[in-house]
Amino acid sequence: MADSSFDIVSKVERQEVDNALNQAAKEISQRYDFKGVGASIEWSGEKIEMRANAEERVKAVLDIFQSKLIKRGISLKSLDAGEPQPSGKEYKIFASIEEGISQENAKKVAKIIRDEGPKAVKAQVQGDELRVTSKSRDDLQAVQQLLKGKDLDFAIQFVNYR
Repeated sequence: MADSSFDIVSKVERQEVDNALNQAAKEISQRYDFKGVGASIEWSGEKIEMRANAEERVKAVLDIFQSKLIKRGISLKSLDAGEPQPSGKEYKIFASIEEGISQENAKKVAKIIRDEGPKAVKAQVQGDELRVTSKSRDDLQAVQQLLKGKDLDFAIQFVNYR
């Protein structure tokens, strides 16, 4: 019998991020407490730029955006938001969406699987993802449960289960 496998990836649906950003922008434009404070959120190249005339307001913009991401099923672990920075008369926060598993994070996950997972399971790094193989599908499901229970500092998804 051939080995079963699945891939561990860290991907974000760009369209869902766009939708969350548009919903946040709409809410900011309509909310009474954001009237006249110059609050906005928009793409700035590959980054997301949030701005307002006060540090608390720009943090509130970030909070709205985070709530929209959660509603769209996007993990906040994939959002890398900086600190508010003064820029002239306003404050800005730049945020980026992190995708892919770095080599060091992939090695951490592989070590967790090796140390705590079933013995027959093998994990190998392939670029920015991790392929997990085993003869037993039950072992693969045990690995998925193990990783779901871990508090990793990056978002992971399981794909290509076969």
